[in-house]
Amino acid sequence: MDNIFTQFLAIDLPSELLCDDAGSNPAFSVTLTANGAIPFPQVILRQHGREHLFRNQQIVWLTDDPEQGYQYRAGIPAGLLSEGEVQVQIEGCRQANFTRAGGDDWIKTFRALQLVRAAATPAPAAPNPAAASQVATAPRISAGKDLPKLHFGIHKHMHQPYYDAADPDYWDGEKDGIFGTRGGPYTDFVPAAIRQYEDSGLPHAGLSCSWSGSLIEQLERCAETGRAGGRFSDWAIKLRQVASLTTASGNRRLDLCAFGFFHPLMPLIPARNIVRHIQQHRALIARVFGAPASDNLFPPETAFHPRIIPALNQAGIRAVIYDSIHRYRACRDYPYGGPTEGMLPPNPAEQSNPPASDWLRLGNVWTGSEIAPSLLKPEYLAYIDPEGAEHKIIGVPAERYIGNEDARGGFGALQYPDVFGQVHAQLERHGQFDPKHPPFFLLHSDGDNHGGGAESYYRHNTAALLDWLKGDPRFELTTITDYLDRFPPDPTQAVHLEPGSWSGADNGDPQFMKWFSRYREPYSPDLNSWAVLTALQNAVHSLEDSEPEHPLLPKLVRLMLTAEASDYWYWTGQSVWDGQVTRAANQAWSLAGTEFQRMADANSDKTGPTLFPPWVTPENPGGQQWRPNGLEPAPREATVHCFAYDLSGIARMTLHLRPASGDQSSEQRIEMTDHGPYPCETGARVTAHYFTAELPPGLGDIRYFLVAEDNNGNPSRGALERIFLG
Repeated sequence: MDNIFTQFLAIDLPSELLCDDAGSNPAFSVTLTANGAIPFPQVILRQHGREHLFRNQQIVWLTDDPEQGYQYRAGIPAGLLSEGEVQVQIEGCRQANFTRAGGDDWIKTFRALQLVRAAATPAPAAPNPAAASQVATAPRISAGKDLPKLHFGIHKHMHQPYYDAADPDYWDGEKDGIFGTRGGPYTDFVPAAIRQYEDSGLPHAGLSCSWSGSLIEQLERCAETGRAGGRFSDWAIKLRQVASLTTASGNRRLDLCAFGFFHPLMPLIPARNIVRHIQQHRALIARVFGAPASDNLFPPETAFHPRIIPALNQAGIRAVIYDSIHRYRACRDYPYGGPTEGMLPPNPAEQSNPPASDWLRLGNVWTGSEIAPSLLKPEYLAYIDPEGAEHKIIGVPAERYIGNEDARGGFGALQYPDVFGQVHAQLERHGQFDPKHPPFFLLHSDGDNHGGGAESYYRHNTAALLDWLKGDPRFELTTITDYLDRFPPDPTQAVHLEPGSWSGADNGDPQFMKWFSRYREPYSPDLNSWAVLTALQNAVHSLEDSEPEHPLLPKLVRLMLTAEASDYWYWTGQSVWDGQVTRAANQAWSLAGTEFQRMADANSDKTGPTLFPPWVTPENPGGQQWRPNGLEPAPREATVHCFAYDLSGIARMTLHLRPASGDQSSEQRIEMTDHGPYPCETGARVTAHYFTAELPPGLGDIRYFLVAEDNNGNPSRGALERIFLG
């Protein structure tokens, strides 16, 4: 086919139509004019979660006049649509065989059509003071005005670990290839999107981006040495240029999120190391990009647990991003999706928030469960420590299912107008729109992998996204900071969030089992690495607390933090990854083993035992557990497990149990059993001890924490955890 089109010249369709007496649409047409022949034209109408597609013989080729344009018309029959807004997507594929088309072959534009009823003269109504009061305090949404505006943001995550935890300069052909194929994501793709935001006229458009310290350091090394074909000689220059661009609120369009320097799984490392990762990362971001890291945190793997809130507060974090499903599951009466949800039913102890009433099963996107649009907004998250003190932080939801679809490449994979329109319609139907705290969620994905990291996402998809938003006032792209400045959450209203991570980590279960693989077997490579790391953390912290100016500390701290990279647990069963924590730890013990022993012999250790966060098996005692092809009843008898280590040896370890009410007068204490060092198959020089305690069945909703003391009398206390014992 000659003279293939490159753009639409005109779209002719009514902007408003009157419904018939039954509330349906009259027949109408959509006429497309293009600057060339369209091999595969389509018109898509979306309304109330339904989609109507017109193509092939449903679209008539009217003219092929090179001067006036090539015209096509789709006839829309009566009775197909109902009152309200209709999203119209007009597109053409430049390939006659659309199955072979790439992202640049699809040319799209968007319009909106309003279907309205003829105005009727309302009958006079008697005054109702009570109703007037209700309207004044909680205005209801009516069709055509006061409609909710749905705000959303985009987050891109950039990371590469050190492929040898003990040697940051390690490089080989495989690494050269990995970095060489990511030239665009690490240099000019993000700036290309930011420039389009700046030129779009959208006042708050931007994106947030997380760059791990280990990635940045390796890119700097590439710039110095010419590795990866010299692709990264000036890798940060365009990023530095767009880092100064600001929104209408004066915040940066490129929000350089706070992050953990070496990509640690924050819920499973000591609080002091969380703070250190964030602080070191913040200093690096300012130096490399010439702009400060924001106070919004993207935690590695989107892994969050309420117990990390105090550490995030200490690190100066204002808001933390989390996976939305863990907010849904923390509601009473949550409609569990069954085994297809990919997680066990929520533990009842986690379901302490009021029930939602607007559950929705999204269409045109894969979902394993329902979502509640009313919960898609930033709000304060709370954690109560063993002393009864409350700690709070703002939580920002990253919508699980919509974000996963967007990660496949934006338009084409995710039909924004349709899927977002379903969320918007549900908010409108249920009347739960609060103009002071409107809905907001993030679409997050890796910025250098798969569709969400492709050049077409940052360039073609961004252009299509902005074109859609300009014509659809229901939705607004904004940065996290702009949203929080304009619509700050109410600090007097705080909720609980179920622990967990994103769906790509074995569905992100609350127990973080992606990092506990094979935990039921006699030996688990993952548990081995946690035991080795726990011992290293205690040794380094003990030296730091006793001799903070010790000359070996910088090297030891770096080895410890590098060993915390979550990647070393992600690929369980591959020896190159299973041994990484041991490699870093053994090098640290080789450097400072005599210093650690000197402290132990002199009884100069001032640091209490290091406690790895406890885990419980079965995960839902008396509830359900996994079987090979689904779910089965779980035993009521449960066990608490933990690793602990101290240079001076551990004198005792105690499990403290309390009712959910926090009544300390009803506290039970159970001595934990020391099983000795966890068995090791990676040649670790030192590994932590493995402790367990049996939980009394039938106690219901309880809180628990661990207390340990070393042989020098130095105590340690764990975080307050929750579990329901059926």
